[in-house]
Amino acid sequence: MQEPHLFVDVSAHGFGHLAQVAPVLDVLTGRLPGLRLTIRSGLPTDTLQARVRSGFTRLAGSSDFGYVMLDSMRVDLAATAHAYRRQHADWEHRVDLEAALLAELKPDLVFSDVAYLPLAGAARAGIPSLAMCSLNWAELFAHFFGGERWAATIHRQMLAAYQSAECFLRLTPGMAMADLPRLRPIGPVAGVGNDCRQAVRAQLQCDEDNRLVLIAFGGIAQRLPIADWPPIPGVRWLVPQDWALAHPAASAFEPLGRPLIDLLRSVDAVVGKPGYGTFAEAACNGTPILYVRRDEWPEQDCLIDWLHDHARCREISQADLLAGRLGEALAALWQQAAPPVP
Repeated sequence: MQEPHLFVDVSAHGFGHLAQVAPVLDVLTGRLPGLRLTIRSGLPTDTLQARVRSGFTRLAGSSDFGYVMLDSMRVDLAATAHAYRRQHADWEHRVDLEAALLAELKPDLVFSDVAYLPLAGAARAGIPSLAMCSLNWAELFAHFFGGERWAATIHRQMLAAYQSAECFLRLTPGMAMADLPRLRPIGPVAGVGNDCRQAVRAQLQCDEDNRLVLIAFGGIAQRLPIADWPPIPGVRWLVPQDWALAHPAASAFEPLGRPLIDLLRSVDAVVGKPGYGTFAEAACNGTPILYVRRDEWPEQDCLIDWLHDHARCREISQADLLAGRLGEALAALWQQAAPPVP
């Protein structure tokens, strides 16, 4: 009997989509050891390999762009509108090419988080498909561009692609998605890390009473002016290596050589923005989190409401974040009682 073949499409709009997909694939391949995986994503191969434990075939390329970002907090609406109009100018041809690719690969199932082109291609090729995410691009498109005269046809094509899937697995927390009749709500999905806090402290040569705080903005560039922040006694910041930050209270986390999910479980707090991966992982690993709201990002309300029910968390203003006025917020965060892990 031929081994089953799963085609997986992972959006490269930050790291959150991979954070949703990877735990599912790890459980699935454990239950189906003969499963053959083909993964297409614009994310780097080493990023995929760091989260997906089983072997897979990498297909280069990206079938969606999500949104064009100015930084991790702000959408470039003009560039995003241009990109959608360009992508849908020859939509039927794109779907034909996608269907031909999938027919050649012959997967038994297409699984998307959360591009809609592979769903449309799968439908045209007669291959069953599933989508999974806490959001979908059609709902966000309607939020940002629903009032534009040129948007109706594009939105209709996006919705038709999502509606062609066998079902849409809507993660908790997630947006309403009232336009998707085959919606199936499911629980939260998050990786659970290994607690390595003592080993990390040894690597960093930290004092026992030092607090480690991870800066995590989800894979989209967001450099913070930590060099200008006032010192917070006893706090060590863990920051991305590409910030090239020389500061006595900051260390790059990549040279520690540990999976990011293990670091997230092992630190005393995380600072980030509303995003499914960071919020769900912080809650499911019992890690406190400070967050700053994102301007005009419609997914954030359901994420924030859920986080306040399931994690130690506290909102900070963007002004306080940029100025490094985080001492009081961190102290208050650490005084909160920990709710049960989801």
